[in-house]
Amino acid sequence: MTLNKKELAAVLGEKGHFPASKSAKFVDLLFEAMVEALDRGEKIKIPGFGVFKVREKAARKGRNPKTGERIQICTRQVVTFNPSVALRKALNRGDA
Repeated sequence: MTLNKKELAAVLGEKGHFPASKSAKFVDLLFEAMVEALDRGEKIKIPGFGVFKVREKAARKGRNPKTGERIQICTRQVVTFNPSVALRKALNRGDA
């Protein structure tokens, strides 16, 4: 099962005892702030959860799997996530 934004907002509203419209707005604002911070090259550290950061992937040679044609894959930025020790322990214990 996948938890999407709408479901996440519903869970937050239920746990926080406030309307779904407010929790949906909160989720939107949170993700917007995260995107802006990552776009500026900042790390996002959430204690007990993990760290989001932008990493640059070097250019490399690749191959089109359909045609077999050799191609050059450009340098690009990707977002990485490193879970905290607490999150890894909670997931491995089963009480996340």
